[in-house]
Amino acid sequence: MAAQGPITGTDFVSVPTADLERAVAFYGETLGLHRSVYLPERSYAEFETGNLTLSVIDPQKMGIASEHEPSRAWISLHVEDMASARSELERRGVSFEGDVFDTGVCWMSFFKDPDGNALMLHHRYAPRARER
Repeated sequence: MAAQGPITGTDFVSVPTADLERAVAFYGETLGLHRSVYLPERSYAEFETGNLTLSVIDPQKMGIASEHEPSRAWISLHVEDMASARSELERRGVSFEGDVFDTGVCWMSFFKDPDGNALMLHHRYAPRARER
């Protein structure tokens, strides 16, 4: 059995941007995510993915970074139909990095937001391996 601690979940992931308005258009219009918060005067907006909030922030304007640094850790965005989702996003201007990658248990399609943050579409088609 896994160790028990005080952490009970993940509330949000921060996504840095150097242009909040452009990022809001990308996550809301291009990706089609529901925007739940938009406070440009506080330099952030939030988007819902179904099980995790993406908190898009301008760390420079918030005074917590001296320059923009994109996140290199992929945020995996679940899709039910990889081909359809990828095709739709390509029509909306998303450029994918290579073909769909097949791991043997899931499909992944890698791309970046306008700030260079790493994102991927993800669809698991085989059962997840479980710890014994």
